[in-house]
Amino acid sequence: MSKQTTRLNSIALRLSVLFTLVALLVFVLIGGALYQQVDKGINLLPEAELDARFSVLESSINRFGTPEHWAKITSKFTLLSEEDKRIRFWAISSDPHYEYGAPDAQIREFAQGPLGVRDLKMPGEAYPFKVLISQIPAKEQRPPLRFLIGIDTETFRQTQHHLLMALISLAIIGVLLASALGYWVARIGLRPLVTLSEKAQKLEPPRLSGRLHLSPLPPELDHLVNGFNSTLDRVEQAYTRLESFNADVAHELRSPLTNLIGQTQVALTRGRSAEHYFEVLQSNLEELERLRSIINDMLFLASADQGSKASKLTRASLADEVATTLDYLEFIIEDAQVTVQVSGDALVNIEKAHLRRALINLLNNAVQHTEPGQQIDVQIEQGEHQASIRISNPGEPIADEHLPRLFERFYRVDASRHNSVANHGLGLAIVKAIAQMHGGEVFVHSGDGHNTFGLYLPV
Repeated sequence: MSKQTTRLNSIALRLSVLFTLVALLVFVLIGGALYQQVDKGINLLPEAELDARFSVLESSINRFGTPEHWAKITSKFTLLSEEDKRIRFWAISSDPHYEYGAPDAQIREFAQGPLGVRDLKMPGEAYPFKVLISQIPAKEQRPPLRFLIGIDTETFRQTQHHLLMALISLAIIGVLLASALGYWVARIGLRPLVTLSEKAQKLEPPRLSGRLHLSPLPPELDHLVNGFNSTLDRVEQAYTRLESFNADVAHELRSPLTNLIGQTQVALTRGRSAEHYFEVLQSNLEELERLRSIINDMLFLASADQGSKASKLTRASLADEVATTLDYLEFIIEDAQVTVQVSGDALVNIEKAHLRRALINLLNNAVQHTEPGQQIDVQIEQGEHQASIRISNPGEPIADEHLPRLFERFYRVDASRHNSVANHGLGLAIVKAIAQMHGGEVFVHSGDGHNTFGLYLPV
């Protein structure tokens, strides 16, 4: 992955973008609401000013209706217009002497409309005028008037435009500031995660015993650290088992290979008789059979480690399967001069070939550790959720420290290794694998002069 892609995938950058979007949304909403309120206020200002001026002039216009008084009123209109260039006055009457502002045809037509405040678009003006139209009743010599006060809205619109530009500028500055601050805050907030990553990168085989410890941590990272440390525990255990497994495999394969090479080299040092070569080949065949058995068992365990499940399940009687297995081991049991007593039964879904293999390993293990003339007990029980097979044989008690490891590969209570064809340390490991393939588990107990091995199978 390129550095550019890594930067684009940065959590800090993503958080900064989110902060920017949130800030943009907030500024747009607040700015829009503020602009609407100000816009309403600005639109009301011209009308308020028109009302204020009309209320002052109305009493003066209505008080007298003589030509002398009208001349004073028009002088006041002129003075007010010169003081504030935005303001304009028009008076429209049937008598030209009582008119003001030189109203043209557009103004006269506009004045005939409804009373109140209306917009008037004047030629050459960029913005419309707000015009208040009122009706002045006749007084003495003065006929009725249409009196108009207009105010140019350009100043108000420009103020409104400046406000809009100011809001947009502030929004842009605020969004950029929120983006920069968001990125800075995200970097600070993610600093513990960077430290965790640096520490995690230092953990590699064979130094897997280290753990991540940072205190105090945010709750989210605390869960992450606990999960990561739990994963490290499992990885360390798997790595330790793998190392032990590799060493045991190397030892188990080295011994028969050494025997094969040694016997063959001796046979080739000088001429031998056909009978001698036959004995050498027969011995080599035994070692090759042992190698094949170890390799087949290792392949089976490797398949089980990959999550293989028993698929060809058949509803069967466990007592029948034990009986079939005892028939297969009949000669071995007779040679060992032991007896086997079976009690109980249960119906479960099993893959017969695999279960028989597990039973062969368990019974073979019991026969090897039972003295001649003694009895092996096979007890089958069916519970509500699971069935059990218990194979118990009399023998020396097994120390507690060995019990949890008896189903590990190549593990033996006796530290010395025996290269017999019948025992290479994978039998009980295969039993455990078969139980797990059926969704069950294995168990072992030692006490009261008996050692009991068995497995649970789901009903």
